[in-house]
Amino acid sequence: MPVITCIDDLKRLHRRRVPKMFFDYCESGSYTEQTFRDNTTDFAELRLRQKVAVDMSGRTTASTMIGEPVAMPVALAPVGMTGMQCADGEIKAARAAEKFGVPFTLSTMSICSIEDVAEATTKPFWFQLYVMRDQDFVAGMIERAKAARCSALVLTLDLQILGQRHKDLKNDLTAPPRLTLKNLVNMSTKWQWGLGMLGTGRRTFRNIVGHAKGVGDMRSLMSWTQEQFDPQLDWDKIAAIREAWGGKLILKGILDADDARRAADFGADAIIVSNHGGRQLDGALSSIRILPEIVAAVGDRIEVHLDSGIRSGQDVLKALALGARGTFIGRSYIYGLGAMGEAGVTRALEVIHKELDITMALCGERSVGALGRHNVLVPEGFAGRYR
Repeated sequence: MPVITCIDDLKRLHRRRVPKMFFDYCESGSYTEQTFRDNTTDFAELRLRQKVAVDMSGRTTASTMIGEPVAMPVALAPVGMTGMQCADGEIKAARAAEKFGVPFTLSTMSICSIEDVAEATTKPFWFQLYVMRDQDFVAGMIERAKAARCSALVLTLDLQILGQRHKDLKNDLTAPPRLTLKNLVNMSTKWQWGLGMLGTGRRTFRNIVGHAKGVGDMRSLMSWTQEQFDPQLDWDKIAAIREAWGGKLILKGILDADDARRAADFGADAIIVSNHGGRQLDGALSSIRILPEIVAAVGDRIEVHLDSGIRSGQDVLKALALGARGTFIGRSYIYGLGAMGEAGVTRALEVIHKELDITMALCGERSVGALGRHNVLVPEGFAGRYR
């Protein structure tokens, strides 16, 4: 068993153990991938202030996100096709998150269904909703999430139109993968992945197949998906979804201060500063660079969370220091899932937690709630370079 010291170790194992199309699906952005790259490299521009001769005993990373207790302010982000990275991937990730004490968010575009994950877990999880043209399908998804006792609805706002990801097109990405010669040759070298997939019946989008009108096989599914993202999503539709849901609502995909203020006025429980992991609007600012402006715009009126680019506990600390109340990891836990299944997700969480705890101590803090701007050195113009 290899020694795992950081998230990059899991990424290397992920690349070796998962078919190329699914690794590329995880490790890619839209168009030139500029925003995808900036999401991680911009964190490196922030430096930490070391403090000495401070009592570091009795530290805690415990906090809350939308009122729910968490072992650290880190949630597992919604990631499509997680069950293609590892057999029954969403179930394994949800179990790891539950045991660790952090939220798990199930994607609309998951391989395991809402019901699959609810049956395999004991605590409520969060559900992420894409708004589709088929209003009956959307209403049905909301009711299914209620029936599964999901404790929050994460509404994604930045995928009304699908951004082009070149790698997915070149790989002819589907779930399950088409049995072409190219795919068969590649999959034959990933025997652990293949054995897992042979042992499960969950190999397509189970939240959609059997629930959306006219979707019964892969061909009809792909056609339906390409046509269904709703380009007319607006605040009136968001209000209707909030009314139908009736519970805690998180709005994901905020990158603009005016949009953040609108979300706070709207009465959402939290916003997620996110550029969809660099997979939608290429050329947009990284999430960490726009975070200070959004925090300043909304103050304490709404919880601000950050998604996109986090690869370490130090990144988590930097986001909290710049005003985020919580963070989301996507690729970081997917690397672990593809590398080692449920144990890999647990290892990813352990790595991030240890890095967060040690970095917090060396910055002279004993709780994540005490973190603030005083803990980081921000280069001049970092948050206001682009106007």
